[in-house]
Amino acid sequence: MPDMPKNPAEQIALAREVYRRLLAAFGLPAWRMALSPVDELVSTILSQNTNDRNRDTAFDRLKRTFPTWEAVQDADTQMVIECIRPAGLANQKGPRIQSVLREISSERGNLDLNFLKTLPVEEARSWLLRFNGVGPKTAAIVLQFSLETPAFPVDTHIYRVSGRLGLRPQKMTVEQAHPHLAGLFDPSTYGPAHLNLIRLGREICLARKPKCNLCPLMDICSYARSL
Repeated sequence: MPDMPKNPAEQIALAREVYRRLLAAFGLPAWRMALSPVDELVSTILSQNTNDRNRDTAFDRLKRTFPTWEAVQDADTQMVIECIRPAGLANQKGPRIQSVLREISSERGNLDLNFLKTLPVEEARSWLLRFNGVGPKTAAIVLQFSLETPAFPVDTHIYRVSGRLGLRPQKMTVEQAHPHLAGLFDPSTYGPAHLNLIRLGREICLARKPKCNLCPLMDICSYARSL
């Protein structure tokens, strides 16, 4: 079983070394595309339990079919479901997206989420988390990549990789991993760290058969040392 560094200083040092090595191996990554906060929110809800291609297909179909997000929130639910079917779980995601949009409109009078930039990070995060279907990862992605507010999203790949590296306790939940990992990386590096850890998980640190011999972190990885 992989061991964690014994104290916070060691954990932070490991995280910073992971960041440095992945930056050297993969370069400085760029987020796929700058979206408005509400666009990013819908896109990330669509991304749940599917791949990027299917998410993008569903998102593009929504944008082509409806002129505005206000039109989406007021549309016939079955029309929305059919639009986003490529993303999977359409019967859940369609009503969920409409509900989130309606709640935001009702509370704010519009769908402009830029006001979140003016709030303290935790207050902005808590505001987003109030909506059904918006979990820690979705909120963090909107904050980090659309609102330029420091947040560290943890997806399936990052959760797996961080456990193998020893950056988090093995029994820590995904929800607990968000603040834990955010505390290890420098906030100015959250975006690149998130993207490079995902790339590591997709290309090398695979779920079933990790390619440890190709990993730039092999000598500092608790999982690799335990083999």
